[in-house]
Formats: sequence, structure tokens, C-alpha cells
Amino acid sequence: MTSAVLHLYADAQFASPYAMSVFVALVEKGLTFDMSTIDLGAGENKDEAYARLSRTARVPALRHGEFILSESSAITEYLDDVFPDKRLYPLDVERKARARQVQAWLRSDLMPIRQERNTEVVFYGAKRAALSSLAEGAAQKLFAVADDLLRDDAEYLFGEWTIADVDLALMLNRLTLHGDPVPEKLATYAQKQWQRPSVQQWRQQLRPPL
Repeated sequence: MTSAVLHLYADAQFASPYAMSVFVALVEKGLTFDMSTIDLGAGENKDEAYARLSRTARVPALRHGEFILSESSAITEYLDDVFPDKRLYPLDVERKARARQVQAWLRSDLMPIRQERNTEVVFYGAKRAALSSLAEGAAQKLFAVADDLLRDDAEYLFGEWTIADVDLALMLNRLTLHGDPVPEKLATYAQKQWQRPSVQQWRQQLRPPL
């Protein structure tokens, strides 16, 4: 099974933070994979063939031989199980659980930031209005949690790079790349993660105009 072909389904704008997370995971593991894109704006994710394939009608999805899986954190956990040589998650059980907690939190909370600083800000340089009071409150929560996790100005969340660092940096960069005020410690952390070669490969994908 490990030798089966890997194929990633990503969004056509290469703006999905979740597709980015899986792309980075595949690159970090040094895996060879093919990639095709789904035009979310045109509703291609709801086409019967893709919706049946992905089961959730969302991107990303990963095909590994005959097995197809959607939902980004499920995919990255699967990749760590099947290809354990280069770890995406800490080996320590508690740290691994914390990394999964960070991923789950970033995917389920902070909606005002995700709405007012969508990833067109990150990947297209789009400009938006000032943050609402709700988004400001979400930003303060983000800063407090990130500051607590990154104690003593740590370079990474868990002593060494994990896929959770990519996800947290993306959320922070929704603000930093827009020019919103972000504590220096967190802005520095996010910028460092952003320069990682695997992340740069995603950033350099050819994007269609908005």
C-alpha cells in the first residue's frame, strides 16, 4: 500500500489553508504525488463524481491507491501512520495530542478572523476593512493561546517543527500579512514558519486572477 500512487485534490486558487497543510505535509515527507485542482467558485466540489470521491464535497482530498480520504488533519495523521520516517506530529503522546488540539481549534474557532481576513489576504494581497470588535476579540484570544504555547520565545510549538506550526502560522499571517497589529514574538514566529521551503513551494503555485 505504501508504494501506491498519491494524488492530492486541492482548490484551483491554491488559497485553502487546509489544502496547503496537506501539500506541505507531503513535501516535508519527501513523497512523490500528483495534484489536480477543484474550482470551488464554480462549484466543482459539489459535482457528483468529486462529492462521491471525497465524501464531504470539500478540499483537500487525498487518493492513495484505492483509498480516498478528505479532511486535512485526518489526512496528515494518516500520512504519519503510513509513512512514519519523517514525522509530522510529535512522538510524545501528550505533545501529539496537543498538536491535534491546536489543529482542531484552528479549524473550528476564530471564525471572525477567518471571515474578515480570508486567505485572499494571504495569497493575493487583498485588503479588507478594519477588524470588527468580534474579530478583535478573536485576535486577542489567538494571541493569548499562541503566546502560552510558544513559551520562552520558542522557535516551534513542540521543540521541533510539526504540521501544527504551519496551521498556527497561517492563522497569524491572516493578520500580519494584512498589516494588522500582532505581538512581535508571534509575528516573528509566523514569518519564520512562512519561509520554510515546503511552505514556499505552496506560495509559488500559479494562481488564477480573483
